[in-house]
Amino acid sequence: MPQRQDRPIVTIRYCVGCRWLLRAQWYQGELLQTFTDVLGGVLLVPSSGAMFRVEVGEVTVWNRKTDGGFPDITVLKRLVRDLVAPTMSLGHSEAAQPAP
Repeated sequence: MPQRQDRPIVTIRYCVGCRWLLRAQWYQGELLQTFTDVLGGVLLVPSSGAMFRVEVGEVTVWNRKTDGGFPDITVLKRLVRDLVAPTMSLGHSEAAQPAP
């Protein structure tokens, strides 16, 4: 198993003025619970300007302004999984995935 510092970091940038800290914390907990042995951590970064963006390393996986609001947690988990552990099953979250 790689050292934790060698694992990908998810960054959640959230607008403080919009009071989105609790939403960011909830996503953080869900991602840490799901990707316990995969992620190096989930970093919360206070921002402004109605920002809510989720990044895996340098890749933006969700941007509230361009992707339309906030992601459903199953969608966010799939987006993160596809980058950090593409072969990992998400269990019941997989069943909720819409057909292409």
